[in-house]
Order: sequence, then structure tokens, then C-alpha cells
Amino acid sequence: MQAVLATLIGVLGGGLGGLVGLGGGFVMVPLLVYLFQMEQHAAQGTSLAILLLPVTLPSVMQYWRAGNVNVGVAAFAAFGFLVGGYAGGTLAQMIGGRLLRRIFAGLLIVVALDLMRR
Repeated sequence: MQAVLATLIGVLGGGLGGLVGLGGGFVMVPLLVYLFQMEQHAAQGTSLAILLLPVTLPSVMQYWRAGNVNVGVAAFAAFGFLVGGYAGGTLAQMIGGRLLRRIFAGLLIVVALDLMRR
């Protein structure tokens, strides 16, 4: 049953990632917390591990084929993401699970409100 749930989380996260450019944090982290009773740190780390290759590469290829990838911007932003990801991951390990979950929830609320406002 765990393998089926994990696969469904991956399909949902990957599908939304390809459709609207999100999925890992906004979909998979909450599902990992609720369905697998993971702590916030474990859910975020697992979500990042999922995103290493199989979710992003197929989506990027589809956008690339359609001419919708700016390689120059992506390369510099990827470098920034590398630095920021390391710093953010390090900082997250210093924050308690409850506070980290609240920060995550607050970010989801702010993004949702901003999207609804626009």
C-alpha cells in the first residue's frame, strides 16, 4: 500500500509540475506529511530527493521542444538555486519542525492569496 501511495504522490506532483510548474513543495510535502505521517523535515527532504531527476527532466524536455526554455536565464538561476538550496537546507536543519511547518504553511497562504488577488 505504501508503494501505491508513493507512486500516486509522484504522479500528482509530476503532473502538476509539468502542467503549472509546481508540485514538489506545494503538493508532495503536504501529502507526505498526511499520508506517511512524516515530520516536516523528512517530508521536505524526501520531496527534494524525488525531484532530483525524474520529475524535472521530462517536463523540461517538453518545454525545450516547444521553444519555451531560456537557457541563459536557467543556467544562472540554476547556479543561484544551487547556492540558495544549500543555504536553505542548512538553515532548515537548525529550525524546529513545528516552526518549519508554520513557515511552510504561511508561505502557501501568502502565495495562494496573491494568486487569487491577481
